[in-house]
Amino acid sequence: MDQQKNSKPRVVIIGGGFAGLQLAKHLKNAPVDILMLDKHNYHTFQPLLYQVAIGAIPADSIVFPIRRIFTYQDNFSFNMAYVEKIDPGNNTVTTNIGEIHYDYLVIATGSNTNFFGNSEIENYAMPMKNMPEALNLRGLMLQHLEKALIITDKAEKDALMTFVVVGGGPTGVELSGALGEMRKMILMKDYHGLSKQDMKVYLIEGKDRLLAAMSEGASRKAKQFLAENDVMIYNGVHVESYDGLDLKINDGMLIKTRNVFWAAGVMGEAPQGMTDAMIVKGSRRIQTDEINRVKGYQNIFAIGDVSAILSDEFPNGHPGVAPVAIQQGAQLAKNLVHLIKGEPPEPFKYHDKGTLATIGRNKAVADLGKLHFQGFFAWLLWGLVHIMSLAGFSNKVSVFLTWAINYFIKNSDNRLIIRSFNRQTRTVEPEK
Repeated sequence: MDQQKNSKPRVVIIGGGFAGLQLAKHLKNAPVDILMLDKHNYHTFQPLLYQVAIGAIPADSIVFPIRRIFTYQDNFSFNMAYVEKIDPGNNTVTTNIGEIHYDYLVIATGSNTNFFGNSEIENYAMPMKNMPEALNLRGLMLQHLEKALIITDKAEKDALMTFVVVGGGPTGVELSGALGEMRKMILMKDYHGLSKQDMKVYLIEGKDRLLAAMSEGASRKAKQFLAENDVMIYNGVHVESYDGLDLKINDGMLIKTRNVFWAAGVMGEAPQGMTDAMIVKGSRRIQTDEINRVKGYQNIFAIGDVSAILSDEFPNGHPGVAPVAIQQGAQLAKNLVHLIKGEPPEPFKYHDKGTLATIGRNKAVADLGKLHFQGFFAWLLWGLVHIMSLAGFSNKVSVFLTWAINYFIKNSDNRLIIRSFNRQTRTVEPEK
């Protein structure tokens, strides 16, 4: 790669998620050259990963090529690369394709699943933070249903048909709701010989209520909607261990299951080269000032889930949600232009436009400022917001048509085992 300095300052962005994309888009007319690095050549719309995992929508409908997004942006370039470490002293990033020079570096690497140091749970539970993990989860779930059809051991069949979602935030609630709906509406149609009485769905949440970041009304309604789909909910308890069969909870309960889906927490994905003083303990996020500049540096920034602006209002940093990442990316673009021109930057202020979560067919909860409502209208709004937020017109059309067809036929054509997943080796098995 040609790493000679250009006449314009080079802005290197690590990560093609919501924050990185917004930053690059808002720098379109800025006097900079942009280079984005990501280990994938596509952007993933993470809020709908659970629908890929459950087989409700096709995988390619929520991913979009990064280069395609910036076809008409002349100051943008992209390299598919894995970042090994950052060298702030030399203003370089070491990657698997060589060293890359930067004038301004923006870390937008997002977050990964937090197993809280429990290696056993990490080995056996199924995370869902990216597309490969969502496809692995889908493959394992469907493999277990296929196996349950033919197995004669009742105890093993029960374990294959028991699904446990750990984590009662939006992802956990939406995933357990989708599983409950699948049990109620689809299982007996597609898997003759299995009944909905055979399938059990649990949701385990450490806090006293679901959707703790939303209003109490939304929490109560979400719990009611899940109960209507026979999801068994346990609040105020924590998972102690899971060995691939026995799931132990700290209240003494034991659940035998082959399916544990982990949505209980995230941690920042900070690249090597950041000192321990910059990393917030527990969350592994990079501490920044009010303009998202990494503490101790003048030309390194962090935005999105990996960033933590600590304040009285947000003592642990802003919530790790897409609106925060989008707003930080847009604001940092303005501030980089200010800095290049020698103008004072403006501190980041988060404007919370509200939170939505769906719990299945015609059921959702919405907190929009002082407005709190649930049910069918909230469900319609949730669908509209998610469709409009997808990258690419083709993806918007694909998801809308898929949802419309699924709604009327009460089924899906996307429950495909394209890749058989071996949980013991954590690998995708080749066809035999």
